[in-house]
Amino acid sequence: MGHYKNNPLSALPPSLPIFPLYSVMLLPGGHLPLNIFESHYIAMLEDALRSDRLIGMIQPQHHKTTELYAIGCAGKITEFVETPDGRYEIVLTGICRFKIVEELTTTTGYRRIKPDWNAFADDLMPAQNCLGLDRNKIKASLARYFDKQNMQCDWNAIDAVTDAKLMTCLSMICPFSAAEKQALLEEKCCKQRANILMTMLEMEIY
Repeated sequence: MGHYKNNPLSALPPSLPIFPLYSVMLLPGGHLPLNIFESHYIAMLEDALRSDRLIGMIQPQHHKTTELYAIGCAGKITEFVETPDGRYEIVLTGICRFKIVEELTTTTGYRRIKPDWNAFADDLMPAQNCLGLDRNKIKASLARYFDKQNMQCDWNAIDAVTDAKLMTCLSMICPFSAAEKQALLEEKCCKQRANILMTMLEMEIY
């Protein structure tokens, strides 16, 4: 236990199955629902359930390509249900970002990589609610943005969460481009991520 406290990264695995999904992004502390139905991803999920329950979410650089961005986020399977037709409905909770060191050769039917966690050790620290967001300004921008995108919003839920949780959720659910989502993912400073997010919103509504 003492070793874990001194180096929390030591608890993370040296290899990781990955789920490439275009324009889908997971952040530490975020919750991502997924519907797993392809046979090789069902095998990946079942293997993960038998081990550490970790799956790496990462974006392809372009739609329908195998080339990946260098940075993704590992999520832990925190909910799963097997449906009568053989699918899995799961929720991944973001744990820590990683950089791909190399892709490993496998015979499992799904992709696996060697991750470097070192640049993202702060992801494992308790979230600090230090953003000091102007909630009135954010809600005004979101109202216009959601209206433009024909999206519904639970304003009570927005009022109830911390600034950090709000920025994480909005970064993940807003229909930004894959490149924009990747920029949010790769930003190490939570305040700067919030600034980038607000700039993206304002570019859409003005």
